[in-house]
Amino acid sequence: MKIFRISLCALLLLAASAAIGQTTTGRVVAEVPFSFVVAGRQFPAGHYTVTAASNLCLWISDSQQRGTYVPIHDSFRSTSEGTKLVFHRYGDTYFLSAVWVNGRTNGRELYPSRAEKDAANHKAEMELAVVRPGKLDSTK
Repeated sequence: MKIFRISLCALLLLAASAAIGQTTTGRVVAEVPFSFVVAGRQFPAGHYTVTAASNLCLWISDSQQRGTYVPIHDSFRSTSEGTKLVFHRYGDTYFLSAVWVNGRTNGRELYPSRAEKDAANHKAEMELAVVRPGKLDSTK
């Protein structure tokens, strides 16, 4: 499944790079103070870069450029609320949910993984954690 996901993202990246006028949402660099899950893969707390690889895929990598490609879909809001990474927290487990870039009203949402869906079904409450470049906000 992991090889399929990487192959799909690579194919999408190749197709997107051939398109004229291709734009990306930019790059988000943040210090994430907790471990988190993306597409079934556990990432430890640390320094991360999130880059739009295409309109359908993000590249999430650590300071050693190790990472993963993740399929995404657009999400819209009426006003820009700054650059941030949005996490869903169930118990002690954080799942990366969305990426927003300052000045844009469209963001990138990740599809919930099977693990996140299972956690949502077994935990009564989901909390949001927002990581902005340079600081952490937690809200319910």
